[in-house]
Amino acid sequence: MRTKVSVLFLLTGVLFAACLLISNLLASKIIQIGPWSAPAGVLIFPLAYIINDVIAEVWGYAKARLIIWAGFAVNLMAVVFFMLAIYFPAAPFYEHQAAFQTILGSSVRIVIASLMAYLMGSFLNAFLMSKLKVMSEGRGFSFRAIASTLVGEGADSLVFITIAFVGIFPLKVILGMIVTQALLKTAYEVAVLPLTIWVVNKVKQIEGEDAFDNEISYNPFRLKQV
Repeated sequence: MRTKVSVLFLLTGVLFAACLLISNLLASKIIQIGPWSAPAGVLIFPLAYIINDVIAEVWGYAKARLIIWAGFAVNLMAVVFFMLAIYFPAAPFYEHQAAFQTILGSSVRIVIASLMAYLMGSFLNAFLMSKLKVMSEGRGFSFRAIASTLVGEGADSLVFITIAFVGIFPLKVILGMIVTQALLKTAYEVAVLPLTIWVVNKVKQIEGEDAFDNEISYNPFRLKQV
């Protein structure tokens, strides 16, 4: 017997992975926002958390867990092929090898920092969305979305910037980057909250889904849908 696959769920998962991949490409540039500095990935990475919220709210933690690991696999695959492309010698007429390597050739330290931060933040976000929904009996989506994002984005920023930049930038700069990233990403969530609420309600209506994780394993390494 074939299991019906939701097209919306698949599209949401693809968009989630795309946001992660783009944010990692942007992260090699440090941008200035007012008096604060932050990796340019801050421009798109919050979208991944909003999508995480939608998945956890509509389809539940187990589906969010599946998408989180799928996003991890996509980014790991991208890193492997970026390294292969850098490793192969450039054609004699290709003049941009140095620039190509600068943008796509993140150090092992940056790659480890990015992947660890992503897993930590994404799983915390999905876990809190799920737990708070059960505790509140489905009420207070706005609070749950903001609270889970604040914790998830805070953990992501702390892990990534600490691993990636300790010993490279002064401690004051690192602390500023951590706080700036967490606050900017959470502010992003708050700013687009009306749109997020509309999307969640629309997807629930189309899918006929509104998951409550009353009996679920929160083990991040368990890929079964229970």
